[in-house]
Amino acid sequence: MTTFILVAGAHTGGWIWQETAERLRAAGAAALPAALTGLDAGPGGGGAPPGTDLETHIADVLALIDGADPTTESRDLVLVGHDYGIHPVLGAAGRRPERVARVVHLDTGIPRDGDPPLALIQDAGLRESVTSSAGPLLPPPSADDWPRYGSTAGVPPEALARLAERAVPQPRATLTQPLRLTGSAPPPPTTGVLCTGNGSSIALVESLVGLGDPRFAVLAAPHVDFLDLATGHWPMLSDPAGLADVLLRAAAGEGHHLVPRKPGQQPAPQRPFPVPVPEHARERHGDVDLHLPADTQHPAPAVLLVHGGPVPEGVRPTPRDWPSSRGYAQLLASRGVVGAVVDHRLHDITDFARAADDVAAAVALLRADPRVDPDRVALWFFSAGGLLSTDWLAAPPPWLRCVALTYPVLDPLPNWGLSASRFHPAPGPLPVVLTRAGREHPAIATTVTAFLTAARTTATPLDLVDAPEAHHAFESTDPPTVTRPAILATTTALLRRLTAAGGPDVSPGTSRG
Repeated sequence: MTTFILVAGAHTGGWIWQETAERLRAAGAAALPAALTGLDAGPGGGGAPPGTDLETHIADVLALIDGADPTTESRDLVLVGHDYGIHPVLGAAGRRPERVARVVHLDTGIPRDGDPPLALIQDAGLRESVTSSAGPLLPPPSADDWPRYGSTAGVPPEALARLAERAVPQPRATLTQPLRLTGSAPPPPTTGVLCTGNGSSIALVESLVGLGDPRFAVLAAPHVDFLDLATGHWPMLSDPAGLADVLLRAAAGEGHHLVPRKPGQQPAPQRPFPVPVPEHARERHGDVDLHLPADTQHPAPAVLLVHGGPVPEGVRPTPRDWPSSRGYAQLLASRGVVGAVVDHRLHDITDFARAADDVAAAVALLRADPRVDPDRVALWFFSAGGLLSTDWLAAPPPWLRCVALTYPVLDPLPNWGLSASRFHPAPGPLPVVLTRAGREHPAIATTVTAFLTAARTTATPLDLVDAPEAHHAFESTDPPTVTRPAILATTTALLRRLTAAGGPDVSPGTSRG
């Protein structure tokens, strides 16, 4: 018989698993919700005793492991950690490896040895509240603040009210004490349950592995599998039946295994650009590359290409040398336009502000070049770079003729911790060319749909290019027969907007290279 040990996240206790545990038991499993020290007293209870830290909670989980029935010959314990709960789970699993059949990361990250739990908190404001607090206890969030800890999508109002009512102060040391992983035994089989309503999915994880960054190689390790769950960050409240089913499937060894990149295999961003284009001169100016049309005697319109991310700082080549970036810029140059590409510093989810500064500096450099018509400029944003369009859409300068958005992210995903940031693009009077991938990640597609709905309300001049069979980052993932029509249609619409009023005519349908 499988026994599940269920460990909840910050400010919550074993009570949060009640409905899920009942369904697991009804399916013939045992379910043991963990009562972590100081977190199960309830409102007005005694609270955490002095000295409660991460090691205290690891000891709590160890007590459940040691108290579980050890009589079966096979290991039958499945440890489930939600949010903060994954830290005491991993700490305990490393000390009882012979007892643990599987560890389930429930919509949470993979902590590294020596990292404190606060390292996995995406919301910068929440991290600051932990590090700046002087007291031993951190007050629980208010009812309105719970979405900062993760999407509350699907949670009924009464369950959300119960979450707020039963939340308790979190011992500060549980979040600041480093997690120590023994590493003395091979890691147990691991399942990542990704809640798509919180911005995660198997497809998104696969795209991270496809970048080729060695930090993500662990996601494709032989002992790691993934399952999706279509709800927000609190599935034990929003979909307890679905969660119980997913946990039973994980215990049975089901899950999607990511295929690691083979030695010598090209990372996805380095695959050839699907549209053949002639070679044009390229110049490097700091972090900006200029791809120049054949005619440089007269100032030409210009388009700045803004890649998505985050792209880890150590990735080589950098985005401006990816075939897709060069391909788009060369395609623009072949149409008589200066195609510019900027290597901005969106290396982490917290870097949007400095990336926005890099884009602004690149625009200034571009407009100052004598070969560029400073009154005819467009910005072309890709993927998560779409968030960097916010300021330009909100207050477009007169020389900015349009913005293009290709498979864009148009609102921060719930698990990015950016709800309080300035990066929430909204349509306005500026023309927009939007390319929509028909097989987009659901969480991203939701942001695109909301943007299009708002665009109709604001009567934004909009060119919508649909690619029904295309995926996110389609230049690197889909065959040319799927991608070429969308790339060429977007380019045509963008150049039509760019050259619509005044200045020398540039035909978007003919090559000038």
